[in-house]
Amino acid sequence: MSIITRIFGGSSAPQMREVAPHIRAEPPVRSVACADGPVGTASATSWMAEAGWNGQSRVRTLPRVSATIAQKHATVFACCNIIAGDLSKIPLKLYRRREGGTEERLRDHPAAYLLNVESSPGVPAAVTRLVLGYTFALRGNAFAYAPRDGSGELELIEAIGPDAVSVLRNGRARFYDFEDGAGTLRRAPSRSMLHLRYMALDGWTGRSPLEVASESVGVALAGQEAAARTVSGTLLRAYIKMEDSYEDEEAYRRNGRRVRAAIDDPDSNGMPILGASDEIKRLDLSAADQELLASRRFDREQLASIYRVPMPKLQILENGVKANAEQAAIDYLTDCLLHWGKQLEDQYAMSLLSERERRSGFFFRHDFDTLLRPTTKERYEALGKAVGGPFVSPNEARRKEGWAPIEGGDALYPPPNMTRDSNAKDNGDDE
Repeated sequence: MSIITRIFGGSSAPQMREVAPHIRAEPPVRSVACADGPVGTASATSWMAEAGWNGQSRVRTLPRVSATIAQKHATVFACCNIIAGDLSKIPLKLYRRREGGTEERLRDHPAAYLLNVESSPGVPAAVTRLVLGYTFALRGNAFAYAPRDGSGELELIEAIGPDAVSVLRNGRARFYDFEDGAGTLRRAPSRSMLHLRYMALDGWTGRSPLEVASESVGVALAGQEAAARTVSGTLLRAYIKMEDSYEDEEAYRRNGRRVRAAIDDPDSNGMPILGASDEIKRLDLSAADQELLASRRFDREQLASIYRVPMPKLQILENGVKANAEQAAIDYLTDCLLHWGKQLEDQYAMSLLSERERRSGFFFRHDFDTLLRPTTKERYEALGKAVGGPFVSPNEARRKEGWAPIEGGDALYPPPNMTRDSNAKDNGDDE
């Protein structure tokens, strides 16, 4: 039977049409590098090089800047740890904004539980939020696996190391290759991943603040290395002058070891016994070295400004006094935490809430009042004025303190100048 007969059925008898087996075609995706490598102007693969700029720094001897190396600087670690620690220790509440502008807190939503109690089996939510916030501030990219069940409900939020994730692109769609906590290799779409990115020029590829200001960070790292070498004396603590007449090289080295042992002798009390032709010249810190150590304070200020962290928060109190500590806390909240917190709130909402929920007015908000919690006296005075204002009922004030409501406590107190009941009958002699 010919091919034409097979296809068009030339015979009167029914023929079985041969169907080629279906071959699954994976979407053409391409990888986007996101691992921790050389970043900033010290690397030709930095965002500046990709944008057409010369990625190589003019000062080629600067240390290579990457997230892993930069966090060895105490100020970088402190800034990232402070931001992530403060944002993880306060509740991240889920609200729904209704048509009239009122806000209702949602407590039984899976996202509210996963972000405040247990993010994945055996992992507290504070641990997951801390590592996501720290990685987000340090590297500009943070990842978490957030799968959903058959009904579309979140099952868990599992932090994934950024070095273990490969971002794949298919047009505007994004896919992520990684290994989950159970050791399973997965390729997940963006709806199943929480991808936090900072300063993304294209909306998807995050950049670390250290990457953008890499030359300033490189100078700070170089200053730290130079200061460490200077303080430790690993460059040259002293030099020894010995007589240049020995029988052989071994005799020269033997005398050098003898002098060095005399210097290191703990019983010498700083006065080693040397030969007649031996001389030790001590090298103390020069004025330039001392100025180098002092310049490290400027490096700390620059690194703190990159992360918008105020100096008193880093325990740098040279120009601060106790009287302005409260104002410094307010500045820290408005200038630093609101900036980083808003980034996390919106990106949590995009990944953990469905489009229908977002259109219905669902949103996340950090409870920053926890950080500015006043003293007991200040709190009671504020609640007393609010209840007698009146715009807060007694039961609302009691709930803020965690107390049980009382009978009749849902009614607002009238203002002090409006206590007379105008509907009451006059008991005068009006007859």
